[in-house]
Amino acid sequence: MKTAQAPRPAGQGIRQSMSGLHSWTGLLLGWILYAMFLTGTVAYFKDELSQWMRPELAHQTEVPDPASVAQRIADELAGVAPGSPQWSMRLPDARNNSVYAFWRTAPRTPGQRGFGEGYFDPATGRTVSARDTMGGDFFYRFHFQFHYMPVLWGRWIAGAAAMFMLVAIVSGVITHKKIFVDFFTFRWGKGQRSWLDAHNALSVFGLPFHFMITYTGLVTLMALYMPWGEQAAFKSQAERRQLNAELSAFIQPGQPSGQAVPLAPVADMVRQAEERWGRDAVGRVTATNPGDAAARVAVARGDAGRVSMSPQYMEFEGTTGRLVAVHEGVGPAAETRGVLYALHLGRFSDSVTRWLYFLVSLAGTAMVGTGLVMWIVKRRQKLPDPDRPHVGFRLVERLNIASIAGLSVAMTAFLWGNRLLPPGMAERSAWEIHVFFIVWALALVHAVLRPARKAWIEQLWTAAALLALLPLLNALSTERPLWHSLADGDWVFAGMDLMCWALAALHAALAIRTARHRPKVRSGVQRTRSGGASDREATDRERMASALPRKGEA
Repeated sequence: MKTAQAPRPAGQGIRQSMSGLHSWTGLLLGWILYAMFLTGTVAYFKDELSQWMRPELAHQTEVPDPASVAQRIADELAGVAPGSPQWSMRLPDARNNSVYAFWRTAPRTPGQRGFGEGYFDPATGRTVSARDTMGGDFFYRFHFQFHYMPVLWGRWIAGAAAMFMLVAIVSGVITHKKIFVDFFTFRWGKGQRSWLDAHNALSVFGLPFHFMITYTGLVTLMALYMPWGEQAAFKSQAERRQLNAELSAFIQPGQPSGQAVPLAPVADMVRQAEERWGRDAVGRVTATNPGDAAARVAVARGDAGRVSMSPQYMEFEGTTGRLVAVHEGVGPAAETRGVLYALHLGRFSDSVTRWLYFLVSLAGTAMVGTGLVMWIVKRRQKLPDPDRPHVGFRLVERLNIASIAGLSVAMTAFLWGNRLLPPGMAERSAWEIHVFFIVWALALVHAVLRPARKAWIEQLWTAAALLALLPLLNALSTERPLWHSLADGDWVFAGMDLMCWALAALHAALAIRTARHRPKVRSGVQRTRSGGASDREATDRERMASALPRKGEA
C-alpha cells in the first residue's frame, strides 16, 4: 500500500521571479530612463530644432553648392584660425542651413580648452550673427551624458540605465505570457488594469525597436564599458592608430615641415569626391597642418542614405590636391559596430523614416512612464491607509511627477529661454541650460509641497500652457510667425509651431483625464475616519464573520 506523500511546498515560478525583477529594474533607474528616452526622442530632430533656435539664420530654399561653400569656409578659417594644426567643417544639407566648424588651438593657460568653434554662413563664409545656443544638441548630449558632471560619469550612468532597460525588456517578455493577446485589449477606466493594458500595448507596439535601441546604445560606447578586448587585441601604437582610422574620418595631424605652402583649392577636392559618391553626398572636410608643406585634406562622405556610420573618406595632398588614398572599407568588427551605431542614431533616414523613429521612440517613452505610474497604482491598493502612505511610497510618487510632467515643463522652459534671454547676453547658451534645470528643480519642489493628484494636474496644465503659447512667443519675438513660415514653405518653423500645439493638446488631455479620475475604494475595508473603526478592526470583523458556520452547515 502506497503511503501518501506530503505535498511539496509551492515555490516561486520563473514568471513570478521575472515579475519582481522587471518591476525593480524598471523602477530603480526608471526616472533616468524616462529622461533618456524623451530627450533621445527629441534628438531625432535636433538639426531642425537647432535651426528654430537660431531664427536669425535665413530660411534655406535649396542646398548650396557644397564645393563652393567648402572653399569659402576654408578661406575664412585661414584668417580665423591661423596656425591651427587641424580644422574641420560640416557642410550644409537639407537639414542644416549653416556650416559648423571647429579648430585646434594651442592653449595659452592651463585648463583652457584647446579648440575653437563657430557657425558660418554658407552664402558668404562669414561667421553668423545668431544667438549663442546649443540648440537641439543639448537634448542629444543630455540623452547619454547628462550635464553638470564629468562626461565619463554621465556615460557610465547612461550605460547602467541601458543595461537595466535591457533586463527589464527581457524579464517583461517572460513575465507577460499573454503579452501579444493583451496588445489588442484595452480596458478603459479600470485603474490598475488600464495602466497595465496601456503598458503592455506600448511595449509590444515597439518591442523590436526598444530592444534594438537599447542594445545599440550600449554598443556605441562598448569601448568605454568593456575595454579589455580592445586592450588585449591591439597592443602596439600602430595597431591602435589603425583602429582609430577605421572608427573615425578625422585624420591626425603629422609633424609639420615648417615650410609655408598655401592650401590647394578645397573646392576641387570636394568635386572629386562628388564624382565618386554623388552630389550632396559629402558631409565633412578636414584639414591637418593647413598652410604647411605637410598638409593633408580628408573629404568624408555623409551619413544620409547608408546604414552604417563606418567612415568613408578620400585623402588628398594638401598643397597639390593630389588624391593620396580612398578609404571605403573597414574590418568586419568595425563595420558591425558602424551599422549598429547608425541604427541607433537614425541619421541615414529620410523624413518618413525619421518620423517613424520619433513616434516609436515616443511610444517607448510612454512605456517607461506608464510603468512608473503602474508601480504606484498597484501598491497604493495594498497600503493600510492610502491617505497616509509611508515615506518610500511618497518619494517614488513625487519623483514620478517631477520626472514625467516636470520634465515636459522644463524642456519647454528651455525653448522659452531661447526666445526670452537677451541675444547678446554673456554665456547665453549656458543660461538656457540653467533655465532648464532651475525649472525642473522647481517642479520637484512643487511635487513635494502639493498633494500628489493636484501636483499632477497643475504640472500637466503648465506644460500644456507653455507649449500652446510658444508659437505666440515666437511670433512676437522673431520675424518668423506661423503664417510667414507657411507662405515661405519653411516647414522647420511651421512644423515646430504645429508640433507644439499637438503636444499641448496631449498634455491637456492627460490633465483633464487625471482631474476626472476617481480612485476606487477597496470593498470590505473601511478607511480610518474620525469616529469610525480602523482598518485592522474591520479586517478582524471580516475574519470572524468568515469563521462562523453558514446556513445549512453542521
